[in-house]
Amino acid sequence: MSSQAPNEARVIELRPSQGARPVASPPVRRPPREPLWRDLVGDVLRRERLAQERTLKEVADEARISMPYLSEVERGRKEASSEVLAAAAHALGLGLGDLLSRAQGELVRITSHSQGRSRTTSTPRNNGLCLAA
Repeated sequence: MSSQAPNEARVIELRPSQGARPVASPPVRRPPREPLWRDLVGDVLRRERLAQERTLKEVADEARISMPYLSEVERGRKEASSEVLAAAAHALGLGLGDLLSRAQGELVRITSHSQGRSRTTSTPRNNGLCLAA
């Protein structure tokens, strides 16, 4: 570095001076966060359990899972195995497919809503092919 170069520093005020208005920076737009699968499945399990007016203990006992673990699954804190999900679903009178289908429907509803679409259910693409009975 040359000793003849000016020694300048950029000063950024942490607090604006008296009477000065801070310059607002434009808001940063981030894409909406997609929900986690474990949150969706947990929400479906909890909604179904509450709709049946059953306690965590009742469902956990019937599913043969610990009550604290079922609670964590419902809250989306644990990524449950397919065996645990099937057991919890069966304890609620659902099949594993029913549970996963409801979670998928919730995912479509949430992501369609966050993307500004008006549709609420998944519409399969059939490239103009339609079967009627």
